[in-house]
Amino acid sequence: MTLADIKPQMIFNRREYNDELLLDLYHALIKPRLIEEKMLVLLRQGKVSKWFSGIGQEAIAIGATMALEPQDYILPLHRNLGVFTGRNMNLAQLFKQWQGKENGFSKGRERSFHFGSNEHHIVGMISHLGPQLSLANGIALGEKLSKSRKVALAFTGEGGTSQGEFHEALNVAAVWDLPVIFLIENNGYGLSTPVSEQYKCENLIDKGKGYGIEAIQIDGNNLLEVYHTINHYADQIRLNPRPILIEAITFRMRGHEEASGVKYVPKELFDIWAMRDPIGNYEKYLLEKNILTENMMQEIKKSIKKEIEEGLEEAFGEPMHESTPENELEDVYAPYTPALIQPNTPEQQNKRFIDAISDALRQSMEKYPQLVLMGQDIAAYGGAFKVTEGFLNEFGEERVRNTPLCESSIIGAALGLSVKGYKTMVEMQFADFVTCGFNQIINNLAKIHYRWGQNADVVIRMPTGAGVGAGPFHSQSNEAWFFHTPGLKVVYPATPYDAKGLLNAAIEDPNPVMYFEHKFLYRSIAEEIPNDYYTLPIGKARIAEEGDELSVITYGMGVHWAKEAVKQLNAEGRIEIVDLRTLLPWDKETVAESVKKTGKVIVCHEDTLTGGIAGEIAAWIAENCFEYLDAPIVREASLDTPVPFSTVLEKSFLPAQRIQEKIAKLLAY
Repeated sequence: MTLADIKPQMIFNRREYNDELLLDLYHALIKPRLIEEKMLVLLRQGKVSKWFSGIGQEAIAIGATMALEPQDYILPLHRNLGVFTGRNMNLAQLFKQWQGKENGFSKGRERSFHFGSNEHHIVGMISHLGPQLSLANGIALGEKLSKSRKVALAFTGEGGTSQGEFHEALNVAAVWDLPVIFLIENNGYGLSTPVSEQYKCENLIDKGKGYGIEAIQIDGNNLLEVYHTINHYADQIRLNPRPILIEAITFRMRGHEEASGVKYVPKELFDIWAMRDPIGNYEKYLLEKNILTENMMQEIKKSIKKEIEEGLEEAFGEPMHESTPENELEDVYAPYTPALIQPNTPEQQNKRFIDAISDALRQSMEKYPQLVLMGQDIAAYGGAFKVTEGFLNEFGEERVRNTPLCESSIIGAALGLSVKGYKTMVEMQFADFVTCGFNQIINNLAKIHYRWGQNADVVIRMPTGAGVGAGPFHSQSNEAWFFHTPGLKVVYPATPYDAKGLLNAAIEDPNPVMYFEHKFLYRSIAEEIPNDYYTLPIGKARIAEEGDELSVITYGMGVHWAKEAVKQLNAEGRIEIVDLRTLLPWDKETVAESVKKTGKVIVCHEDTLTGGIAGEIAAWIAENCFEYLDAPIVREASLDTPVPFSTVLEKSFLPAQRIQEKIAKLLAY
């Protein structure tokens, strides 16, 4: 079926559904239409700033929502008002949300439907659309692991099916047999781009075949067809988990959003689809079957309009939201006060950096039954660097999960697991590959608590750094990309002791943590560390070496380069090395104390110089510790080039020798 095949007449099949259900569906269907009509008036009056209309598409949102159980999660888009009203959200709070009031669902921080509510089992969208499908996978995985027999349903548009995340999400759902429904609202246009310019296949359900997914096309304006189809398949996948792809053919009767208009749409399409209005046709059916009367219809509308007016009165009565910088900063991270855990036994063992990481993961898996590990080749193979070797036999395939090669969808699934109360560790084979999951990290994980109070209990392990001749796609130091993103925590240990304690702490923390581990250090350094479980404080630096003439502020490999410089310069006791350990948030207090003590500072790291973390730290020192300085602040880092493959060129690229030279020069200043 294509848009051209749509006929004006609509045939309803009530099957065995009773009159009470049919009237409940009508009440649910009419409510978002009446709200929208009011919102369009308020928009013209300047009392609402923006509106994405779902007029003409209500049957999809209502049919889907009413077909599911209240505890099934739904992930809607910006034209799915019926999902929110169908879950009986308080209208006054919804109106406050749309006006940016404090007592909406996001404290004025998000627009219309970019929010979620765990109370209502709804996870709101981000503007990038496709990532929500992967979150649905994670929620569905959580339901499958807990054997709850719940399902997840995610909306997307026909335009969204062109995004890579759509394909990644379908593939993951199919491979893992997840109880998830992907619901495509095919309304003919992605903003102004017609379907003829979006895809070449005849129908979007054809895309399901490529992933081994059962796919069904339905009339999206026929409320009973939508309801029955989703109810039928939801019941099936509760008992036999697997993904389902449903394409609902519909039409958008207004612009993408009200300001964009509809001049690009042929008028005859409006004429055809006006005759297929989901509300008008369903009303006619109910009246003909004597299930609904004119009086009943008017009473229902009157009652809903009264509820709308009362909600608006309360919303307009609340003043515009004002906040403070302290309040805003407080909600960037989920509240968490860690209690540092000391090892229960004194036994220690000499372990390499990589063994310390493996220890932390194993002991965290034992401590947290809700912890799931995900990554490419981490199961039977043990991961690219063998960190998880033996974990599959110890913890099983449900908790140690090989993933398809789709970083974005896996990170999104990790966030979905957080919604269900799970902890997740995602391993990047190499830190370089995180670019494929950048959107999920920056726009979903990092922002979700600030937006609507949902935490992202996800640790992403990042094997990073050069020095092993691996070239420009396996050697990058990219911590600065995430250092700039509020809502993330960035951890970068330099020793086995710190690697274990900080990874345990990162997994305990309910916030998203980017955990960097230098590949060169994996098997090149070792030290005595506790055999037992312990944690170290995230956000606290350590003094790696004491000194009173010069402070080296660094982290990761920089700590070892600085130590070598101290040795080569015979400068023990003169140079203080501050190992930041955590980059976001970084320990300003310890840095300031060291600067005040020595009066000279060099800030260095392996990442390239321009835009690197050293620039931010140097600027902060200049602004806050200027009166204690006896020399200019110095920076050193890798060259502003990609990482070369040749080990000779790589040695020149890295700053180890230049750090030593600048330390010597600064000591003599």
